[in-house]
Amino acid sequence: MVKAVFPGSFDPLTFGHLDVIQRAAKLFDELIIAVGINTNKAAMFATDEKIKLIQDNVMVLSNVKVVPMPGLTFEFVKEMSAQVIVRGIRSVRDYEYERDIAELNHRLGNIETVLLPSKAVYQDISSSNLKEVAKFGADISHFVPENVAELIKLKTK
Repeated sequence: MVKAVFPGSFDPLTFGHLDVIQRAAKLFDELIIAVGINTNKAAMFATDEKIKLIQDNVMVLSNVKVVPMPGLTFEFVKEMSAQVIVRGIRSVRDYEYERDIAELNHRLGNIETVLLPSKAVYQDISSSNLKEVAKFGADISHFVPENVAELIKLKTK
């Protein structure tokens, strides 16, 4: 049984994230969505809000669970007895960043990373950019699930 972890801040969850989740769920026996804290970004959502939003959007995937990740990814992966980290990449810049993180996770925890390239329709979706334009009242419903768009509207009023 191959267990994989898809870590991220998911602030907010986008259709790009959901696409990676759905594709990874087909590749692995179990997929753990690890909701972490990105210390380089200001979060719009609390961890429990993010977990609920994600759970509501993946409930049809029986081999997927969503949990908080309090620390380092490689330590969490070991704690979950997983063998693989899954990451989505949108661009060459993402690839270079993720390649370096994959090497670090391999050296620290002997963990493999699988990079799933984003579908073209999702390549321009960035959580940071979506939060920024939402603050100015832009309709982001084409980029995020309905429950996420509704909560963003409430938080940006």
